Amino acid sequence: MIRIQEILDKVSQYRPDADAEGIRKAYVFAAAMHAGQTRLSGEPYLSHPLAVADTLADMHLDDSSIIAGLLHDTVEDTLATVERVREDFGAEVADVVDGVTKISMISFDSKEEQQAENIRKMILATSEDIRVLLVKLADRLHNMRTLQYQKPEKQTRIAKETMDIYAPLANRLGLHRIKLELEDLSFRRLRPDAYAQIDAWIEAHRAADEAYIAEVIASLRDMITEDGLEGRVRGRIKHYYSIYRKMQSKQLSLDDMHDIIAFRIIVLDIKDCYSVLGLAHAAWKPVPGRFKDYISVPKANMYQSLHTTVVGPRGERMEIQIRTEEMDYLAENGLAAHWLYKESGKKIKAKDVQQLAWLREMLDWQKEESDSKEFLRTLRVDLFTDEIYVFTPKGEVKELPEGATPVDFAYQVHSKVGDQCSGAKVNSRLVPLSTTLKSGDYVEIITDASRRPNRDWLKFVKTAKARSRIQHYLRTEERGRAVALGRDILEKQSRRYNLNFQKAVKELNLEDLCAEFRVKNLDDLYAAVAYSQTHARNVLRSIKERLGMPLDETQPAQPAVAPQTAPPVGDAEERKAESIAISGGSGILRRFAKCCNPVPGDHIIGYISRGRGITIHTAVCPAILAAEPERLISVNWEGEMEYPFPARIHIISRNVRGVLHGVSGILLREKVNIDSGNMRSCLDGRSEIELVVEVKDTVQLYQVMAMLRALPDVHEVLRSAPSESSVGG
Repeated sequence: MIRIQEILDKVSQYRPDADAEGIRKAYVFAAAMHAGQTRLSGEPYLSHPLAVADTLADMHLDDSSIIAGLLHDTVEDTLATVERVREDFGAEVADVVDGVTKISMISFDSKEEQQAENIRKMILATSEDIRVLLVKLADRLHNMRTLQYQKPEKQTRIAKETMDIYAPLANRLGLHRIKLELEDLSFRRLRPDAYAQIDAWIEAHRAADEAYIAEVIASLRDMITEDGLEGRVRGRIKHYYSIYRKMQSKQLSLDDMHDIIAFRIIVLDIKDCYSVLGLAHAAWKPVPGRFKDYISVPKANMYQSLHTTVVGPRGERMEIQIRTEEMDYLAENGLAAHWLYKESGKKIKAKDVQQLAWLREMLDWQKEESDSKEFLRTLRVDLFTDEIYVFTPKGEVKELPEGATPVDFAYQVHSKVGDQCSGAKVNSRLVPLSTTLKSGDYVEIITDASRRPNRDWLKFVKTAKARSRIQHYLRTEERGRAVALGRDILEKQSRRYNLNFQKAVKELNLEDLCAEFRVKNLDDLYAAVAYSQTHARNVLRSIKERLGMPLDETQPAQPAVAPQTAPPVGDAEERKAESIAISGGSGILRRFAKCCNPVPGDHIIGYISRGRGITIHTAVCPAILAAEPERLISVNWEGEMEYPFPARIHIISRNVRGVLHGVSGILLREKVNIDSGNMRSCLDGRSEIELVVEVKDTVQLYQVMAMLRALPDVHEVLRSAPSESSVGG
């Protein structure tokens, strides 16, 4: 067990004026509170807060962080209270302990909606004082080091949570050493088979690898010394999870992995970094495309280094990192290396630290994003995706996730630039807005004040900021359409009730009316009518009742709006409809159009039908192309499809024996059911076969169509639609 004096000795080395007495007082308090408690390993519970405080001291954090590390479990696991901690150790320490306690009580393996809410809570706690997350990461690191004492199912849950949430956050804070250890410890629990395979392979090759490392270190030292430079050289085998990820991404076996050894050269200043790079490239052939200059263009977490891969002395690839002492310290300790505490009582908030711009942006868009699945999807993109660095026309550097497009760049510059984006130039050439950007690109955005965000942008944007802004615009625009449509439906149908709708609305107590239909205001009521969440007939009858008018409905010879009801659907149809996500509302009646038979994978769009909710069409359906634009709404496929979908195919073939047998044979082999069909012979010796088949998505549909085209007597296979189209479906 670590002793408190060891921690005090570490702290005194980087903070000679540290509050040693306050740290000792916290140690005594923690020992008293945790007295008699033991960990699952059998050790005194006090060993855990001591280990956490020791990790924080390794990160060179301030006195308050060390004290909070010693006390972080007292509120959760003992009779101590936040008020007692505040009274004895001050508000600064109490706030950090309280924040860590709240994060510790969060579960990240719950259902998606709850998980999203829990991550939001953690982000908010972190934004108020970054030390909350730093103490929590130190706490998680020690728990992962002793994970073997937990039950197997709990080991898996904690390891997954660490891999999904805490390791990426450590990476974002620049805590490289902690991130790597968390990944390896999680990997060992989540994939013990792969971990054991890599471990056995490395042990079998350890002697040869260590000899190779010593040989290269000696060569690099000689190289540096002969050029009159000062520096030190380190070599190591890469971390297990890093090796595993490369194996997976490159589809390589361990025997095919050639660059699992990395070398680091640490020199005095930046000029020496580039000198050593030249020496390394002169001695060994550099691998094209494997050089990265993070000194000129630092990462968002302020990481700086030169990275290059060369073909080493034994003909194998090896990675070399070159940096200064200051850069090396920053690379290992990230945000903690930039600690700003020079006076007590000062918090570091997300808004005060440049390298936490990503957290500030996350705070902004998470307030707007109510869809839990979308929030989590975008969060994972922001945390996991590698970064690229592109330039504005003025030479400013913008960090974006890998795979980002000019639209992402536009929103990174400014929300207004993104909203009005009409075109883009990359390296002075006009490119489509869906173009994938690469590090080093110069990007110029062309704006047009009349342009607005396009729903098609959602197919390719990567950043949370771009996605949330586009969705916010679409929700606002589509809600406006729904409100206008709902008002129109009520006004027209009110004639059947001998009711002046506009006059009635002015005379009524609208709060009571809205409360009856469980909406907040009149606009919400109009939207509910448009989406068929509330039937217009019920609203109008309620209005007449409140006005003391007869409830009878008149039946004019030609009613302004013919009543429409959705046909009854079975359980399978209802479940299919649930696979559609609708922008702007949930719980909305939805159905699939019979005119175009949408199948998962098709680009789809919704049409707001009077009294029938949302009808789902393909985006190229002739009925949709001729529809009123104000009734169109953004929809998309969501989740796994449990039931097959009907698709209509048209086959043109020679009129010879066996054609139908060949067609049905392929469909049988591919497990595609024929729902209905007909066949007719033509005068020119051909046959036309119309089939309605049931498929799970467009991938299966088009694969089957390709197989049918390959039949020797088949001329063509087309996807077809019924001869008559109706926008209502």
